Amino acid sequence: MTIQTIAVCGAGTMGSGIAQVAATAGFTTILYELNETVLEKAKSSIAANLQTAVEKGKLSAADKEATLGRITFTSQLQDCIADIVIEAIVEKVEVKVNLFNQLAAINAPHTIIASNTSSLSITAIAKGVKGPERIAGLHFFNPAFLMKLVEVVKGEQTDDAVITTLVDFTKRLGKTPVVCKDAPGFIVNRVARPYYIEALRLAEEGQVDLATIDQLLESKGFKMGPFKLMDLIGNDINYAVSCSVYDQLNQPERLKPSYIQKEKVEKGELGKKTGKGYYKYTPNP
Repeated sequence: MTIQTIAVCGAGTMGSGIAQVAATAGFTTILYELNETVLEKAKSSIAANLQTAVEKGKLSAADKEATLGRITFTSQLQDCIADIVIEAIVEKVEVKVNLFNQLAAINAPHTIIASNTSSLSITAIAKGVKGPERIAGLHFFNPAFLMKLVEVVKGEQTDDAVITTLVDFTKRLGKTPVVCKDAPGFIVNRVARPYYIEALRLAEEGQVDLATIDQLLESKGFKMGPFKLMDLIGNDINYAVSCSVYDQLNQPERLKPSYIQKEKVEKGELGKKTGKGYYKYTPNP
């Protein structure tokens, strides 16, 4: 099928980033968010990101305006009619299933409905949705407008043609797709768990401070230390992924989520988005 229109449900950091990527690549884009405040913040964030690209010489002023012109910001779910709909909402299977069924009811049978989930089972989500063959995973990484990799996840009932279409679409976005099976954590989050968990174990033992752990790992070639990266991703999201992978793999001790991160989530110290996580941050104006 020919992909022309993209709808993104959820205008948080990931959703707004995906919408920006789609619009920059020339797709007519709909960004849906029920919370008007979050929607306005997304609009400002996308405009700021594009302006930064202009200032760095990566985008012309005319292209910036054209990109913004391709995005429709809406708080009405019925506006989410597109060739591909991508959700980037809360990491709860039942919430995603409910949204997907609403999307299935208003879209054509050929519309692909994809989840940006970090680790939830695509197969489990699809089982509760009408037309499970068109459900797949399309997992971008933060920040979506910079990170090249996208995981294209095939559930047990996902049609092969859907995967082929998503791979082609991802390439048209200027991204690098990697097709993977529906397994706990897919590829990247499965591999990344020890990076976070072992760093948190060292912190639990209290023998080295967080900044030193970050500095040591960055000195060995990692672009960001684990604590800086968890703060960027959001401790709530990172902890949820750790719990999901831990449970799906039958709770191996080596992957047990850290009480340090659990406490951060309970205190609302989620990282950059709240101004405090493992480090303190100056909030954006």
